Amino acid sequence: MAPHVRFPGVDEELQKLLDANMDQAPARRRAREAFKDIQLGIDHILFKAPTHGLKIKESYEVNSRGLEIFSKSWLPETSQPKALVCYCHGYGDTCTFFFEGLARKFASHGYGVFAMDYPGFGLSEGLHCYIPHFDRLVDSVIEHYSKVKENPEYCTLPSFLFGQSLGGAVALKIHLKQPNAWNGAILVAPMCKIADDMVPPWLLTQLLIGLAKFLPEMKLVPNKDLAEAAFRDLKKREMTTYNVIAYKDKPRLKTAVEMLKTTQEIERRLVEVSLPLLILHGEADIVTDPSVSKALYEKARSSDKKLKLYKDAYHSLLEGEPDEMIVRVFDDIISWLDEHSTKTINS
Repeated sequence: MAPHVRFPGVDEELQKLLDANMDQAPARRRAREAFKDIQLGIDHILFKAPTHGLKIKESYEVNSRGLEIFSKSWLPETSQPKALVCYCHGYGDTCTFFFEGLARKFASHGYGVFAMDYPGFGLSEGLHCYIPHFDRLVDSVIEHYSKVKENPEYCTLPSFLFGQSLGGAVALKIHLKQPNAWNGAILVAPMCKIADDMVPPWLLTQLLIGLAKFLPEMKLVPNKDLAEAAFRDLKKREMTTYNVIAYKDKPRLKTAVEMLKTTQEIERRLVEVSLPLLILHGEADIVTDPSVSKALYEKARSSDKKLKLYKDAYHSLLEGEPDEMIVRVFDDIISWLDEHSTKTINS
């Protein structure tokens, strides 16, 4: 089990919710509900984004596989959005913590932002951080965002995928399954390849792949401290403890195998990527490999593609860097979106 964190000033009842087994969604939902005001009160640049002038909505909907999926949207209150930004979150994560701040910033710049928790992640139903089939996960995301894009209010607007880390792999798989459905993708430290240092030695990997056939849900894969590897700013690294429904245990066997298989598939298929791309990666990222972002940039057959590498930056470009770097990366994304939203509308 991952160690439980004690929060100063938190009463016993609340601490009990945080200490509960989070394998299933009801426990995660209780913890988040009780803790969300504390989360939004932390001293992080993302949570200083204003909420006035925004329409924010949370909902649960049962998908075609019978799983209750959590989703959230942030829209400008008084104007039609310039475009839709559909978010794909990272490994073990949720769209309700750090992304809350990012989504508000996008919406205050005039974008309609839509996000969901994958099955088994965050507030959605399913065994926590268990990916039995990566393709099935991707299909769930396609199903959700297809409904968003078919809404008569938005169906004429440009739409962009925005994937971080594992979400970058999800976004690329969505594009490979729907080559002409999107006007572009923003990929932040995309998981096209897990950095060699994060993968167990070859022999152990083969053993784990074999074991996954018999014990798919077991939390057995050795892993490094992701917050330490991903967050450069120490104060912000400490704030990751407030992400109370993030998955912090060892990866489940089948999840690890599916992630490995998916990155190998994406690496093979980089040449098939054909949509407008903005790829952003920290040069000091030791979680996902920046050299594969370079390969994606070089091999993708998109005629419209841009790669931005940030010197000394770690994996969590928008959450874990010093404030000035976060602002720089965010501004780079907004200027690309602004350019591509008008380009799409005018073409």
